[in-house]
Amino acid sequence: MRLDKYLKVSRIIKRRTVANEACDSGRIEVNGKIARASYNVKIGDKITVNLGQNSRTYEVLEINEHALKQDALKMYKQI
Repeated sequence: MRLDKYLKVSRIIKRRTVANEACDSGRIEVNGKIARASYNVKIGDKITVNLGQNSRTYEVLEINEHALKQDALKMYKQI
C-alpha cells in the first residue's frame, strides 16, 4: 500500500492530500529516510511524522485497504 494511503486509512493524517503534501515536503520519514508518497509500506516499518513542532513515530502492525475508526488504531503502534 502507498504511504500516503496508509497514513489516511490508519487515520494518522486525516486526508490523503495532506499526507501527500507532507511526503512531498519531506516531513515523513520511513526507517530514518525521507520517503515519497509512492513508498510501499511494509509491516515493521517505522514511520516518523514531523508536522509543526510535533514529531511522532509509529510502527506498522497491519496493512488494511479499509478500516473502521476502532480498527484503525490496530494498524500501528505509537513509539
